[in-house]
Amino acid sequence: MKANLVKKKTKNNGIGIFANKSFKKGEVLIEFKGKTMKRIEIPALILPEDDRYIQIGVDKYLGPSGEFDDFINHSCNPNSGIKLGSKAILIAIREIKSGEEITWDYSTTMDEDDWEMDCHCGTSICRKRIRDFKYLPKEVQNKYISLAVVPQYILDNI
Repeated sequence: MKANLVKKKTKNNGIGIFANKSFKKGEVLIEFKGKTMKRIEIPALILPEDDRYIQIGVDKYLGPSGEFDDFINHSCNPNSGIKLGSKAILIAIREIKSGEEITWDYSTTMDEDDWEMDCHCGTSICRKRIRDFKYLPKEVQNKYISLAVVPQYILDNI
């Protein structure tokens, strides 16, 4: 799977992951790996952008893996989303062309009211702030729900 992705410098996000081939909608891009932990086990971070932890349950998080999955950047207009089951899998939510940066909307897994970050994705629909799913505009929530990239623990609370 890694051969299909490459890590390199981005225009505005430091380091990112880019497609080394084209992907079709629904195709698996990468599996998030990392130690599973509770919120209380996550170390205090000085900068929000240093956070490499992904919420995967009510009080369940995946920590950094040291692999490509740690470098997939946020976008308010992403080309991928996370499907949670026995694994956390990143899938294409639209066609992705070779050379395109792989991005996902961090808000789609967030339901904690604990972490926020300024957004600098640079898209025409940038929300300027990354926050919990419940704060997304209703039409954006509905889009992600229809794409099946919103985990059950969030769906249970809306």
